[in-house]
Amino acid sequence: MTSELFAPLSLRSGHVLNNRIAKAAMEENMAGVGQLPDTELFGLYRRWAAGGTGLLITGNVMVHAEALTGPGGVVLDEASPLEPFAEWARAGKSGGGAIWMQINHPGRQIGSDMPGVVWGPSAVAVDLGKHSSRFDRPVAMTPEQIQATVTRYAVTAQRAEQAGFDGVEVHAAHGYLLSQFLSPLVNKRTDRWGGSLENRARMLLDVVRAVRAAVSPTFAVAVKLNSADFQRGGFDADDARQVIAMLAPLGVDLVELSGGSYESPAMSGRPADARTQAREAYFLDLAQDLVTTSPLPLMLTGGITRRHTAERVLDSGVAIIGMGTALAVTPDLPDRWRQGREADERLRPVTWSDKALASAAGMAQVRHQMRRIARGSRPTPDTHPAFALISERRKQRRALRRYRAWLSASQGAA
Repeated sequence: MTSELFAPLSLRSGHVLNNRIAKAAMEENMAGVGQLPDTELFGLYRRWAAGGTGLLITGNVMVHAEALTGPGGVVLDEASPLEPFAEWARAGKSGGGAIWMQINHPGRQIGSDMPGVVWGPSAVAVDLGKHSSRFDRPVAMTPEQIQATVTRYAVTAQRAEQAGFDGVEVHAAHGYLLSQFLSPLVNKRTDRWGGSLENRARMLLDVVRAVRAAVSPTFAVAVKLNSADFQRGGFDADDARQVIAMLAPLGVDLVELSGGSYESPAMSGRPADARTQAREAYFLDLAQDLVTTSPLPLMLTGGITRRHTAERVLDSGVAIIGMGTALAVTPDLPDRWRQGREADERLRPVTWSDKALASAAGMAQVRHQMRRIARGSRPTPDTHPAFALISERRKQRRALRRYRAWLSASQGAA
């Protein structure tokens, strides 16, 4: 069956994707020894590569070894050996598609049990109500720390290209550091990084400029951006429209639209805004508003599981559809669509009223499926969310001990 879904897409860098279906970034938390990718991640990406996606975007790779979203996070900095990343890139490209590395700094969204630094634009803590103690209050970054972090993004992007990746995606969504600078609720600075949207976007724009300058012209550079934070007084669709316009002259190939943060986890289908509930393509309404004015191709991620929905998204003017959870359950879903088939099963829904706990359980369910895929096993979509959450927390406790020891040794060597 022919479809626009399976048409190639040429990007401004000259990079060509062989279809319009992307595996969106999902945080695997599956790093091996030394916070490096190993056989588990290689197996997972080979499985996805064989499933027909035109583009695989990795889970977020950390640019700062002292700032991880979780203890199983992969780190690529100036000290990292490149061969494990080269093997990861080869695995991701083994099916003929492209692989981009998502690069990220968590800022204030770092667990209170994690070693290292907790930075933010301002000393504004994550508010999760009764779960707020999961995160420490951040320290407001100095200008020197901001510039050093911009440089870290560029170093990671350059080394990703050296390892054989086809592009990078700068993560400026979901309440991580660059998203924090964009948010008027989190960014209370009164210097050149605070106040107006132009100032709040300064760090993101500086990161993109530094990344673009550090890589070759044919290497793809994308940005993941919230269409909205889904918090009253936060970053909204009009802000997103203006930031996309700011990114256009900087050599960006693509902007991926998502939404939410730990405080309002719309990206997992549990937002504060009723418009995104109880249907697929959570952020399509906002994307349709943005696509009419966007000077850059847009990718939409969030809740897409069926071909009909994917085609409806493309018909709206979006260039690429991104899927996460659907591919953790059915890794060959693009090939199925090409054959006129759909997924046999979907992930068991999490119906808990506590949105923070439900979001954590949902992510644990997805990671449980990814680990099964990595081992060559069949996904088990009916896994109970409580079982997945308990199992995930056990794994993360072990990973935390390993990360603490590695970080301590790394700091001692330095």
